This record gives sequence, C-alpha cells and structure tokens, in this order.
Amino acid sequence: MFFGCGEYASKQWAYGPSISLTFLTVGLYALATLAWLPALLHNNHLAVMGTAWLLLATVATVSIGIVAFHERVSGIKIIGIVFSVLSLVLLSL
Repeated sequence: MFFGCGEYASKQWAYGPSISLTFLTVGLYALATLAWLPALLHNNHLAVMGTAWLLLATVATVSIGIVAFHERVSGIKIIGIVFSVLSLVLLSL
C-alpha cells in the first residue's frame, strides 16, 4: 500500500515538482521498505518473497497508471505481466 501511494505521489511530483511532494514520496517509499522486513520474517525464502514483493509493486504501479492516470498498457506489456505472475508460481513450487 505504501509503495502504491509512493508511486502515485511520484507521478504527481513529475507533473509539478515541489519539496513537499519530494518528502512525501521519499517517506512513502521508506515506509514501503520498512514493511518488507516483517514480510521477510514471516516467510524467510528470499527468492519467493522478493519476487512476490516486486510482482505486487508491478501490479500496483500498472493499476495506478491505468486507473488514476489513464495510461495505456500494450499487449506485449500485458504478456510480460502474465509471465511475471507465472514466475512467482514456478518459484513457489
């Protein structure tokens, strides 16, 4: 959740950079990083947890881009997202 909010704030920063948006974005990303530590404690398999974390970040980023900023995702990019989900499934076996 913090990462997704950081992505939104960073896009807003790109539209109009300001010191307050800079601190907000960095703070949200820092909270997202701190949330990683308990997640890693819960499941100490770095390859699977790292891939899951990155996959969730990718889904959050793509979703925010599509819903909030009306960005388009090409067919080839959708295929890439599907393969990333498949990689998590294969790593979990």
